[in-house]
This record gives sequence, structure tokens and C-alpha cells, in this order.
Amino acid sequence: MFRPSYVGPYQRGELEARAERAAALAAPCCLCPQRCRADRTSAKPGICGSPLEARVSSAFAHFGEEAVLVGCRGSGTIFFCGCSLRCNFCQNWEISHAPDSGQSLDSGELAALMLELQRSGCHNINLVTPTHYVHAILAALALAAAKGLEIPLVYNCGGYESLETLALLDGVVDIFMPDIKFYDDRTAARFLKASDYGSRTREALKAMHSQVGVLQTGPDGTAFRGLLVRHLVLPGGLAGTGQWAAWIARELSPDTYVNIMDQYRPCFAAAGDSQIGRRPGEAEFRRAVDEALAAGLSGRGFERLI
Repeated sequence: MFRPSYVGPYQRGELEARAERAAALAAPCCLCPQRCRADRTSAKPGICGSPLEARVSSAFAHFGEEAVLVGCRGSGTIFFCGCSLRCNFCQNWEISHAPDSGQSLDSGELAALMLELQRSGCHNINLVTPTHYVHAILAALALAAAKGLEIPLVYNCGGYESLETLALLDGVVDIFMPDIKFYDDRTAARFLKASDYGSRTREALKAMHSQVGVLQTGPDGTAFRGLLVRHLVLPGGLAGTGQWAAWIARELSPDTYVNIMDQYRPCFAAAGDSQIGRRPGEAEFRRAVDEALAAGLSGRGFERLI
């Protein structure tokens, strides 16, 4: 019988302690690798622009995620506002670049939201852009576990994570789902507010893999534990698909579940940009898939593409 990772820490009384440690990292804020040390209780929050109390844009049973998360009843997504990466091509910029949008929720309200998604039949709780609210999430998780939350917890992030924050999630998160972007730091610096994106993300992926391993699915085909990597193909090979694939195959596992995605379109400030102001062509996407296979990935997660 499946038991979520967070049940153990809850029963040992550790979730509340981890929430307190995360809260200490949140003010002044060092939750993400930016370490901007912002006073999030003031009128001048940091790079992500987020206040201390969690702000949620929406929550619902999502059927547009990977099939291993959606199953037949949907993935219980909670979309948090704000983001420390500030990608200039963000497809969710109305949420990620507007930290004061959505609704402010305390830990009890966030816990109630998790429980409602479970009651509606969702296969998991899918936390979207959660990094800057880890303190609030851990506090809410302790309350939700006390009231019977018992489905997998998905940490759906941009890959840019602090090792110190990830340590607080060890034995708590069931599925890590990082969306990896640029392999090269210099390329990342042009499009993100993170000039060390590639190197920091590789450190984070190693930590995630060490915590949960390769993706595991149950008899019904839905995932219950492991690492699921998303990678968006960008025009001109800017994302470094072949480099990412070789690194993942070598440093993590050739069987890492990697979803190579073709959904890129120029959004937000990307329209008209000389490098990312267009969609990649079919040939570029196929080349990216071929590079990933040639680099050593088994193709798990993108069998439908080959």
C-alpha cells in the first residue's frame, strides 16, 4: 500500500520543525539561489516580488499535465503567484510576473485546499512554482496530513532551487518535476533573472534524484514517486537539449523520465526577439529528440515522439 513520503515526518513531528526552519529562510529571504535577503513583510519584497503569506492564483483538477500525473481523475494543481526566474518568454507571465495577483491564503486555508483536491478524486497534489512559499507549504502540509491527506505530493518547479531548501523537502516530496531550461549560464543570463541558472539547476537535479530516484508508476499507470523532468525545446537549439540529455544520462540515470516538449511560443517580452521570437520548426524539434537519444537517454517519457 502506498504511503506518501510526508506521512513519516508528520508522524515524527518533523513537519512543523521544518516549516519553522523554512520560515527562517524566508525572512530575510534565502529560499532560492538568488538569496536576495528581502524582507518579505515590507513593501519592498525581493526578486520574486512575493509577500510572506502564500498567494494562490487557482487550484483545480488539471488534465493538461503528463499522463502519468493526470491518470483518469486529474492532477490536483495549486498555482502559486510570483517567480524568482522572471523569464522574459514566460507563458504564464500573468501569474508568475504578478506576485500580488490571486488570493492570499494562510496555512489552514492552504491545507483545506489540498484536502478538497483529494476529496475531488485527484491523483496527487501538484504545487506549481512553489519555491518561494516552501515555508507556507510545509506548515499547511502538517495540518493537511493531520486531517488525512494521503496522496502523492508533486513539487513542480523551474529547476532553480537552493540545496538548503531542498534539504527541507527530503522525505517530504514524492515527485519532483523540474522544468529545465538553458544548459549554458551565459545564455540563461540573457533571458532569465538568473545568470547561474544552468549550473544551479544541475546541482538541484542531483539532489532531487538522490531523494526520490527514477519515476515509479503504480498498476494504474500513475506516478507515485520519483523524478520527472520537463524540457522545452527552444528555437535555434538555445536550450541545449543534447547537453542536458548527456548530463542527465551520465549524472542521474539513462532511465530518467524526460518530457521533451514542443509547446514553445513567443510570449510576454519574447515577441520580436531575434533569437526566441519564433516557434521552433518541426525539424528543430525532431533534431532535439534525436540528440537526446544519441546522448544516452533511454527515451522514457517521450516514447510518443519517436
